[in-house]
Amino acid sequence: MTTPMPMPTDSISSSHTIAVLGNPNVGKTTLFNRIAGIRAKTSNFPGTTQEARIARVKLKAGGQTIESLLIDLPGIYSLNLDLSESKVCVDVLDGTAAPAGEEANIPDVLLVVIDATNLMRNLTIVGETLGRRLPTVVAVNMVDVARRRSIHVDQAKLSECLGCPVVMCSARSGEGVDELAAKLCQAKVPTRSAPTDIDGIERWAQDIYEVVSASPNPIKEDTLTDRLDRAFTHPILGVLSFAAIMTALFWMIFKLAAYPMDWIDLWFGSVGGYVGSHIPPGPIHDLMVDGVIAGVGGTVIFLPQICLLFFLLALLEGTGYLARAAFVIDRALRPFGMSGHAFVPLLSSHACAIPGIMAARAIPDRRDRLATILVAPFMSCTARIPVYILLTSILFPDRPLYQAYAFTMCYAIGILAGLFTSLLFRRTILRGKSRPMALELPSYRIPDLKSALLLTLDRGMIFLKKAGTMILAISIVLWWLNAYPKAGPTDEAIALRTQAESFVEIDQTQADELYAKADSLDTRNAAANSMLGKLGTTFQPIFAPLGYDRQLTVGVLASFAAREVFVSTMAVQVAGSDDVDDDSVLESIANATNDDGSRIFTYGTSWSLLFFYVLASLCLPTLVVTAKEAGGWKWAFLQLGWMSTLAYVSALAAYQFILAAGGS
Repeated sequence: MTTPMPMPTDSISSSHTIAVLGNPNVGKTTLFNRIAGIRAKTSNFPGTTQEARIARVKLKAGGQTIESLLIDLPGIYSLNLDLSESKVCVDVLDGTAAPAGEEANIPDVLLVVIDATNLMRNLTIVGETLGRRLPTVVAVNMVDVARRRSIHVDQAKLSECLGCPVVMCSARSGEGVDELAAKLCQAKVPTRSAPTDIDGIERWAQDIYEVVSASPNPIKEDTLTDRLDRAFTHPILGVLSFAAIMTALFWMIFKLAAYPMDWIDLWFGSVGGYVGSHIPPGPIHDLMVDGVIAGVGGTVIFLPQICLLFFLLALLEGTGYLARAAFVIDRALRPFGMSGHAFVPLLSSHACAIPGIMAARAIPDRRDRLATILVAPFMSCTARIPVYILLTSILFPDRPLYQAYAFTMCYAIGILAGLFTSLLFRRTILRGKSRPMALELPSYRIPDLKSALLLTLDRGMIFLKKAGTMILAISIVLWWLNAYPKAGPTDEAIALRTQAESFVEIDQTQADELYAKADSLDTRNAAANSMLGKLGTTFQPIFAPLGYDRQLTVGVLASFAAREVFVSTMAVQVAGSDDVDDDSVLESIANATNDDGSRIFTYGTSWSLLFFYVLASLCLPTLVVTAKEAGGWKWAFLQLGWMSTLAYVSALAAYQFILAAGGS
């Protein structure tokens, strides 16, 4: 079964690296979080899309404190599989790879985490590591669940069979974690080995299992898991269950996130007012209030939705349901060249494409991963919602049912466009057979709240760092383009102010209205003569076939900073105010006219805009993240070019069809 190996038994150094290895769904990351707490951070392995959680911790044993670098490696089923996750793990164990910012060295300690309820399968990866001659500790996790199911594991016999320390623990409850920390400080090189061929190592795992898992009581079958699986993986019930759960998830996101979003908006408004009142009027004042504070606020306001999405997804994953959902959705996505692994990234993209694209790292097949990254921005994100609300209210005033239908249609068109794009790319530039989706269906369990909160904190910080800094920079550039060159007051505005002065003593209300009208004229004139306004004039002929005038073209160009900017930009262009919460401003946008008196938002133009914003890639931070996650700017430019082309053609077709049908 096992053979002794004459290996050195010297203990590890006083400052060392600990690599944490294990199968998926064994509680490896939960155990990592239990040891590391909030000290952990997420890093990448250079040249890959694989993530690693790392933390610097102090382990205490026998009165000695040892500073350690803890590395949570990707979950894998074998070191010998042809997968990027397996290659990363092998490279780390060989000392040829390390998370970004860390020095690549052979780990001083290898912590292998296995599941007490699924011992025989987990032992195969333990066998693969024994021959690497690394000081090793095996943590048998989920012992509390094993006890409830009458599963017995003999710790002493298992340690003897493996030739290394074995610790029984529960990452969820904290049982055995202190003992594990002490063993990590005293790890020894294993004195046993395992066969190197697949059949041999499987027989080896089975032999050990029979020795260490003998139990006088019959093992209790997990009938709850079997009953739930019959429903959640059923071709019909599974889809209905998935739809119901996802509907509830998004309802919670939009309902619960509304409160902190309002608080954030109020806070940034107060900060802007405070800073604006303490800085004299001028370029610095405008930069700080309209550029920096407004730019940061425009990013942070979406943080509650992002965090709530990741928190709820982490809870769902902790229950074991997400694996079932991926299994069900795999059937629907497979004909379009994607696998069930894509469903979480695409789902996340309905909140924001940036975390959705980042979540695609978990997709093992490179072509599947690239297809998912390229189509993720087609999913209607929350930034599109203000545009949808504006356009549907213009198309169907006082008809909320029709507005709801149009709103739903926007989401459906985005999903269909994403599926069509994936099918097209997988048959052309990403041609190749998809790797079959193999995944384990873990037992149902109560999710770990601490792990979910730590993941949420980590993902929220990543979003702020990657998206926030870029949006801030773009917002400042956009502010500069829209603020300069400065335009003087128009003759009409001067005349109105002169007239208002004559009413000050007679009718203050009339005077205020005249002053407000003059300010609005100056604001619109400044917007028209700014660099952004002149860009709109330059590019307007390109958008003319879609029915867009200069002002709409400016709104579209401004949207490349962030889609939601369209509404406030149009408010400035046509109403001389960016207060989009004011009903009179929104009414002014809906009824705005061109210089010749014709309406800007005609029936055809509004439909054209709706199609354009559903399909266009109007988000520069998303392109930056695409370039990083896909492995080069060529993929970001492909995404931008394809989505822009599809959006332009669809908007053109919608506008010209309405004109041909006699519409306006």
